[in-house]
Amino acid sequence: MKLSRPHGGVLINRQIVGIERERLIESCRTMPQLHLSARESSDLELIANGAYSPLEGFLDAADYRSVLTDMRLANGVAWPLPITLSVTDEEAGAFKEGENVALHHKGRLIGVLHLSEKYGYDKQREAELVYRTTDHAHPGVHALYQQGKLLLGGRISVLDRPHEFTFPEYRLDPLETRALFKERGWRRVVAFQTRNPVHRAHEYIQKCALEIADGLLLHPLVGETKSDDIPAEVRIRSYETILKHYYPASRTILAVLPAAMRYAGPREAVFHALIRKNYGCSHFIVGRDHAGVGNYYGSYDAHHIFDEFDVEELGLTPLFFDHTFYCRSCGAMASNKTCPHDTTAHVTLSGTRVRELLEAGQLPPIEFSRPEVAQVLIDAQGV
Repeated sequence: MKLSRPHGGVLINRQIVGIERERLIESCRTMPQLHLSARESSDLELIANGAYSPLEGFLDAADYRSVLTDMRLANGVAWPLPITLSVTDEEAGAFKEGENVALHHKGRLIGVLHLSEKYGYDKQREAELVYRTTDHAHPGVHALYQQGKLLLGGRISVLDRPHEFTFPEYRLDPLETRALFKERGWRRVVAFQTRNPVHRAHEYIQKCALEIADGLLLHPLVGETKSDDIPAEVRIRSYETILKHYYPASRTILAVLPAAMRYAGPREAVFHALIRKNYGCSHFIVGRDHAGVGNYYGSYDAHHIFDEFDVEELGLTPLFFDHTFYCRSCGAMASNKTCPHDTTAHVTLSGTRVRELLEAGQLPPIEFSRPEVAQVLIDAQGV
């Protein structure tokens, strides 16, 4: 039984062990140091464990420019988002091309950058091409504008994984999920990306996808998100609850993705798909406004962007789902593709209304949310 090949053909491993690791740790004593942000630290880990294959480090100038304009690396391999490491003008003076830089996070040495290139970039142009807006209110654009003026490119070597592992029982690397899929005899594996609790619409599309797959990887993102997103700890409890009561244990796996959200909409949908390909998945669910925020993207822009890639170059099958809801006239979950009835028969709630109900200790309608999941969210009020 064969799983899908990693993106680019090889699962990258930049986690250094043994004598080489000890040698690098010793040499870090004399290297210039750079302190990474939470997002940069997440990117470092995901490059090292192969989740970002074929990347072996932070993008150099040629790859950066190609990703911005063509959504492909300079060698033509599909890649939609720039994975970069920024520094200020003041910091950049300490780093020389061809030398190594010791990378720290929260006061700990975690890796080394083998610096190949130091280059400038246009933040506004990146915002326009990647986020489709230059609005400071967009969280991805805001983060971009906070970056330093220069970028450092080069391969990385990770010496230590984060010690503050959250959800260690669910923190599986691509090698580990691939081993699990093989152990269970899964070949067709569908992945679902989420940064929110699972409600009935999510459950419906996951189970529709599971009808054509051997197994489901529920793969919530637990890296850095917006401050008003539901905390990861609460979301994990909600996933555990719904899986326990409503999903077949033999056909589902819960694992976490320690990536940061970029809120890049369509481009991030492709990015999320390629990551799950590296974890061993053959199919990926793309719903309405995937990785969107506010009104910056059209509801189905994340579907249309896949038309800009050949099936072969992605090496994974996207599954596109329309807006789903419970229809009282149908007496079932449905979508705009399957339901003939007027919207007055549809049970839909805004995020604001759901929050109001939860804050008042009231369960949303059972057609919208499983009561066990809603209770988890009610119990977490004030967390």
